[in-house]
Amino acid sequence: MKKFTMKKLLFIFCLALIGITLNSNAQNLTETSIPAEEPVDPNGPVITFDSLVVDFGTIDQDSDPFRIAVFTNTGKKPLHITNCKGSCGCTVPKCPTTPIMPGEKGEMKVRYDTKRTGRISKTVTVKSNANNGTVTLKVVGHINAKKAPAAMPANTGGPVMGQ
Repeated sequence: MKKFTMKKLLFIFCLALIGITLNSNAQNLTETSIPAEEPVDPNGPVITFDSLVVDFGTIDQDSDPFRIAVFTNTGKKPLHITNCKGSCGCTVPKCPTTPIMPGEKGEMKVRYDTKRTGRISKTVTVKSNANNGTVTLKVVGHINAKKAPAAMPANTGGPVMGQ
């Protein structure tokens, strides 16, 4: 009777193992399938930037830390910017808080910490209700270090004060 029970237990264990394996494979297939996209409103807002690059060019340390990124709502409904964020604390965007109506232009002020020197390579992420969703702007440029002030001329042998 023990052999019969052991065989039965082994059979049940194998069936359970096969069932778990098949279920796991079925879950993997559904997890890797392409999710359905949300329908895009053909009359919704669309954010279109004049340029996807905010270029500071080559500037000197502690010079003008602001640039403007201009965009247009090329859609048919009001555009609401919900969030804009720099990739680090040295890049700080300021987005409009009021809706941009269809056909209107908007401006986003981008500040970069020009106390830092060297190459600029950062990003600003702009989130909105636009059909084209999140837009990433590149922030580029180069900050030259301040030149050291010219040294005082050496004493040329003239009279010395206090003598």
